[in-house]
Amino acid sequence: MTVLYNPHAPADAHLIAKYDGRAPRYTSYPTAVQFTPEVTETTYRAWLAALPTTTPVSVYLHIPFCARLCWYCGCNTRAVSRHEPVRDYVALLMTELSTLEQALPGKMSVGDIHLGGGTPNMLSVEELTTIFGGLRHVFHVVPDAEIAAELDPAVLSRDWIKAAAYHGLSRASLGVQNLAPEVQSAVNRQEKFEDIAECVASLREAGVASVNLDLMYGLPHQTTRNTLSTLDAVLTLRPERLALFGYAHVPWMKAHQQLIDEAALPGPAERLEQSQAAAERLKAEGYVQIGLDHFALPEDTLAKAAAEGALHRNFQGYTTDAAGTLLGLGASAIGTTPGGYVQNITAELGWRHTVADGKLPIARGVAVTDEDRFRADIIERLMCDFAVDLAAACARHGRTLADLHDALARLHDFQQDGLATWDGQVLTVTPRGRMLVRSICALFDAYLAPDAQRHAKAI
Repeated sequence: MTVLYNPHAPADAHLIAKYDGRAPRYTSYPTAVQFTPEVTETTYRAWLAALPTTTPVSVYLHIPFCARLCWYCGCNTRAVSRHEPVRDYVALLMTELSTLEQALPGKMSVGDIHLGGGTPNMLSVEELTTIFGGLRHVFHVVPDAEIAAELDPAVLSRDWIKAAAYHGLSRASLGVQNLAPEVQSAVNRQEKFEDIAECVASLREAGVASVNLDLMYGLPHQTTRNTLSTLDAVLTLRPERLALFGYAHVPWMKAHQQLIDEAALPGPAERLEQSQAAAERLKAEGYVQIGLDHFALPEDTLAKAAAEGALHRNFQGYTTDAAGTLLGLGASAIGTTPGGYVQNITAELGWRHTVADGKLPIARGVAVTDEDRFRADIIERLMCDFAVDLAAACARHGRTLADLHDALARLHDFQQDGLATWDGQVLTVTPRGRMLVRSICALFDAYLAPDAQRHAKAI
């Protein structure tokens, strides 16, 4: 098959060297770096009590267990060989749900439920029934609710799929990353394409309407060639969505990443080539590029939302979920309300003790100001649409362009390098600049420290 990527097109060594600094992924604004212990359980209870009962909310449940620990993983999870920790965790998850119910102003409607991890299919069929029974007791789950789960093909059974579909699973995300044996060995994730294909077939047979496959670039020993060969294989499955994430090497935050040979990691130019070659291949196969790292078939709801300017971004990535409140359950889960963001205790043992004491396990968070909402609006539109009408954003938030003087002044280099255009009203990220959209968003981030080491590289 012809490789569509033109290595001389969008970026050169000068641009990579100039702009490949660290930048947040902007799944929220303010970002999690700004969360502090000043936001407590008391704060969260006040925010919950103020929620309007007529407005639907979303729910996220974090399942921090895996059958294997992938060395590239940046999630809050651990590998377990016995099921008892999972069973005990689910019992406490139901305790947390009951405590949350008492803090809510009434029975609320839920339009989106997301099971993340970790590996939610580490749950038994009986535990799935317990969780969904609890959710339907506390909330009114609307008939057309989107129910999604992140799944590991290595431990996904037909019985689990049937049970999840019975409870309403409508979208499933399978981790693939890369199929090259040398890459899989380097990150401790062996996976056969045949097993992935069988999982996709079983999900579709059970009536799951949308299947997403997660791929990565920038892994050790990854090349443009094995990135495209992975795509050649998975495209035969015609998934409704694909995500193409850049590996974030942050061993100072995730100790198990120290097991990865840094000498085997591709550099910025190679990472860029892998991502752009994959994007061109996907677009040639009829997929719509959505935001920074998602692709979907034109008839998929994500593609339709992008076309209508209704795409959103939250801690699960790009989404059609427009709810202003996300209630997080489980260790490390992040939630948001109109008042601000909260995060549960990350350490599983601390979460367990706090929940068992009948408390909401809030560790930290941040109250959101009007200025934050203004900048969040700009950043979300840039991340989702690669363009934002700044004049209109100012009007929505009672601001003027003068309030953005510093950010617009720093835009000059991006304009000079053909990465963005500014006509006095609309800021547009050019095709050349899309891989650096996070760096352009950072211009509007009032909190970002120039040398912030907590964030991944921009490319």
